[in-house]
Order: sequence, then structure tokens, then C-alpha cells
Amino acid sequence: MTAIQRAKGMQDILPDDRNYWDWVLATAVTIAQQYGFQRIDVPIIEYTPLFARGMGEASDVFVQKEMYTIEEPDGDSITMRPEFTAGVVRAYVENGMSSWPQPVKLFTIGPIFRRERPQAGRYRQHSQFDVEILGETDPAADLEVMMLAMNLYRQLGYKGLTFQLNSTGCPVCKPIYIAKLTQYLADHQHKLAPIDQERLAKNPLRVLDSKEPGMDDLLAAAPHIVDHLCDDCASHFTDLRGMLDALGQSYTINFRLVRGIDYYTKTVFEVWAEGIGAQAAVCGGGRYDGLAEAIGGPSTPGVGFGSGIERIVLGLKEQDIAAPAAPQPQVLIAHFGGVTKTAAVKLTYLLRHAGIGARLAFARERRSMKSQMREANKFGARFVLILGEAEVEKEEVAIRPLDGGEQTQIAQADLVTWLQNAGIS
Repeated sequence: MTAIQRAKGMQDILPDDRNYWDWVLATAVTIAQQYGFQRIDVPIIEYTPLFARGMGEASDVFVQKEMYTIEEPDGDSITMRPEFTAGVVRAYVENGMSSWPQPVKLFTIGPIFRRERPQAGRYRQHSQFDVEILGETDPAADLEVMMLAMNLYRQLGYKGLTFQLNSTGCPVCKPIYIAKLTQYLADHQHKLAPIDQERLAKNPLRVLDSKEPGMDDLLAAAPHIVDHLCDDCASHFTDLRGMLDALGQSYTINFRLVRGIDYYTKTVFEVWAEGIGAQAAVCGGGRYDGLAEAIGGPSTPGVGFGSGIERIVLGLKEQDIAAPAAPQPQVLIAHFGGVTKTAAVKLTYLLRHAGIGARLAFARERRSMKSQMREANKFGARFVLILGEAEVEKEEVAIRPLDGGEQTQIAQADLVTWLQNAGIS
């Protein structure tokens, strides 16, 4: 019988990788809280119209049929979330957060689901660290989420970091720009690959993100949106750049930087890192001032970013950055079976109750001390606590250091203090 394997596009996070995950998530949460963000958790499943209205039916997620959608017997359509922002904004509107002191600064962590072609660092279920500021138009809010993202990667040890920056305009200037871009691309339609011709018909901005051969020169001569911004968008972009300059932050204005979701307005950005393969971007985000209205809420400006945990871990490995080792018990309790095993079990749980990590040597039958010592070395223990019949009778324990020091006997009543004085926890 063939063994059942995991579903296509899914992954198992094994203990060695979990060390990376725990380190990344702990760092992300610490930074978010230092910046004054509060955690929110939103459902994995939302009504489909939330994403249809919020993300736009011309977005990549809809056009490429990436969503996992279920039609309920009662006629409702529900979808496993393909991104976080729409759900966070829905929670903001539904729970009356507009009455809270503004802005509201939120972060969340969890899985998202997209039925896309699996590739390095991207899975059909993958996890994101997501940050949002709601209720603020100040470009300093854009700067804040950008710097939070940048400092996350800096604290993790990433090298060669820089911002890619663009503005996508607003409902005043974006339609005018899209019309100019569409006309330019239509004039050169014979040079477009089939996928870009499809994008031209459904979402012209996505052509700017084309990876097809020969597109670099064609798009370099295309209209650039930063040259067609309205006064408000131009002022916003100038202010943001001025603050980045004041902080000495490196950035490149990338006229081809767009997002595949309709709700973005004004600022869009990515953080790029050197030496991590073909996909230099490690996270992306931007401003979405019209999203709350699109899902039926009051006008609420917003800005944020999402960062895939798998992509972060992959980048750390590609830059040869090791995760801190997960803490392991520093003592192993060895025994010889019978009454010594019972005593070892009791001692193990006594130590754990006192806050000291302890590993019990398992054995249904009598097991050699040599075998138990090998186990202690394998798992990096500092001490082996040996319980023989003599130790049980005297209520003592033999302590054997694994660094070559002298074995010593000690009363079990004094063991916790002895281990704590030795730096064991």
C-alpha cells in the first residue's frame, strides 16, 4: 500500500525549521509591541464578498482563481482567507474601532491560503506576519510600517537591505494614468506575451510587473505614474521620501512596483535583500485608503504590510544566518529499572515542577548505563543524574558531569539548589 503524502503545495515544519520560526515570530512580536501595535486575530474563513469587494475581481487572486471557496448549502459563499488586510479592516469596521483613539495599530500572525503554483518559500498554505495602521493619512504612518519591516529584517541579521518604493496614485489620478498606460501598451500590443495581453485587458497595472523577455525596454519607455500624480498624492510621496532621507534610509523609486490587489493607493513598497536568489523581495505593503468603504464601512485610511514567514526563513538560510538553538533539558535522569526507575520518574517530575528541564531515560527493560550516557551526549545534556539502588535507599543522587569533571553524590533534597547554582534551568 502506498503511503499517504502531504497535499500538494503544503509543508511540514520540522523541529530544526521550527527553531527559525519561533525566533522570527518572537522577534516580530517584540518589535511590533515596541512600536505600539496590539495583536488581533481574525477568522481563517470569511464571506467571499469581503475579498471580492476588497481585493477586486481584477486582482491576481481572482483572475488566476487562487482562492479556496466553499459554497454552503444555505447559499452563502465562504472563503479561506487569501490575505489578512481585508479581514483586519472588516474587524475594525464591525467592532466599532473607529470610536477608539485613532490611529488603531494592529498586528496579526497566522496562515493564509492561495491555490497558486508552489515555489520556493511559497506554499498554498503559508503564514504571514501582518501589520496595519488604520485611521491615519499622515505619511509618517507609511514610514512607520516601512521601518518596522526594515528593522525586523535587520534584527534577524539580514544583509544588503534596501527599500523599493513607488506611488500608485489615488482614485483621482490613478484612472487617468491607467488610461495613458493602457493606450501605450495597446500601441505595442504585438510585443506583449499572451499573459501580458490578458493582464492588459483585465488589470493593466500588472503588466508593469511582467517578467517576460524583452519587456524591460518597452516598460522603461512607458508612462510612469510618479509623473502623473495629483497634488495630494505628489505631496504625500514627497513627504515620505523626505522622512526616509532624514533617517538615512536607502531606497530606489521603482516605477514597475505595483501590487496585485486593487485596494492599494498612494504608497507601495517592498524590502529587498541581497544574496537570496531570484526573488529579492522579502516583504511588501502599502496604503489602502479606500478599502473600508469598498467593504461597506466608513471612509478609513490605512497602511500596512505582510511578510511571509516561510520566505523570511528561506532568506535567513540563503544568507547563512543560523537560528538560535532551541533550549533543551540540561540534565538526563538515568536508572537501572525496577525501584530505580520509579525513583527516576518521581525525580524527573520533581525537577520539572521546580522549573528545571529534565529528560527521563526511557526503558521498559534494564538498560545499560553506557547507552543512557550516549543518549545524554546526543541531546547535549550537561549532567547525568544516576539513580542506583544505593542512591534510592539513601535518598541521594549521583551527578556525573559530561564535561569530564568529577562525579559527586548529593542528597536529593539539595538537588534543586545544586542545579540552580550550576546555572541549570
